[in-house]
Amino acid sequence: MTVTTDRPFRFYDNRQKYLAFVNTCNEKWQVAKRAALELEHLQPKPPALRVFDAGMGDGTVLSHTMRALHQRYPTLPLYVVGKEISLEDIRLSLEKLPDRFVEHPATVFVFTNLYYAEAPWLMPRDEKSAADINWKVVELDGGSAYEYGQQLGSMDEFLVDGWQARASEKSGNPLYVKPSVLVMYRKDQRFLLDAVIPRPGDNLAEYDLVLASQPWRARMDAVFKVKYVLGPLVRALGPHGRLLAVHSIGGDPGLELIREIWPDEDPFQVNRHELLRKLQDLLGEEASRYHIGNSPDDQAIFQYRMHTLPDEIAESIGTSTLFAAWNAAIYVAQIEDQRLEVALAVSDYLEATARILHKHNGLWFNDEAFVVSRKSD
Repeated sequence: MTVTTDRPFRFYDNRQKYLAFVNTCNEKWQVAKRAALELEHLQPKPPALRVFDAGMGDGTVLSHTMRALHQRYPTLPLYVVGKEISLEDIRLSLEKLPDRFVEHPATVFVFTNLYYAEAPWLMPRDEKSAADINWKVVELDGGSAYEYGQQLGSMDEFLVDGWQARASEKSGNPLYVKPSVLVMYRKDQRFLLDAVIPRPGDNLAEYDLVLASQPWRARMDAVFKVKYVLGPLVRALGPHGRLLAVHSIGGDPGLELIREIWPDEDPFQVNRHELLRKLQDLLGEEASRYHIGNSPDDQAIFQYRMHTLPDEIAESIGTSTLFAAWNAAIYVAQIEDQRLEVALAVSDYLEATARILHKHNGLWFNDEAFVVSRKSD
């Protein structure tokens, strides 16, 4: 999706910034590492362990989490749903599936572009959209990652059609043109997975694990984040199910760099404490069904870093390293291109970047995580 001047800018639309960030920083690895800590608390029940990724991105967090799931539950059937609106990210995620199907054959993967209040149930709220849902089932033949990769790679025509998006006139957020669901599993596992494979109209969520890594724009208020994202995801949990949410929190060299250029910048105003209070308010009496815990900072906050070589932060830092660090900082802080153009015309951002890198011997960022779990029925 391209940026135009007649609608609000969304920083996620800039693929160049996104791809540079995910390939130069280890956030996705650290999020997956944090997600793996939740697996020992899961209490799955037949017919499958159910996972929902609420914003799959390029599939890195999900694929790492699935490796950890296989290590802990090597024989359990898995039902894994990934929500993603971006066609480019769907393509990147598909590339990671063949190896998962080989290591853990009893797996059903589902990709969908539905909204947060729809995706866990694979059901649009609008009756017409529900009737017109673009539902495709792919049974994979063979027994090797190469064979699965060839078959998954041949679905581009369906993806291009099913993952069309338009921009909301009000918010600029991407909206699906066609509600689409793509179901994938190994054909030789069809009998074993019969009770796991979703059918149109099943309307079942009941997830054991929900991953919500950076699922909202930082500057959106707490009410919006809870009403449209966190609330629906919590309600999609099954008994003993756990939701892990992760978002940026600031207080790091990345934000320090941003304030070298925009001294009053404060993009991370909503922390976990406020989100959990608003969640309690939204759920009302229903909140008694959940554990809405709030861990201390030393357990909730974790760091991720920009990759650098041991000798890269020298007296003279290479231009490529400076550009990578600057890109990471503006991506995390969600600085719009329009503001960048104005600021960069009158400031030496690379000198500021070098000062911060020297001061901290690199660049790192803070995320915070919190867990909401559903009690037993």
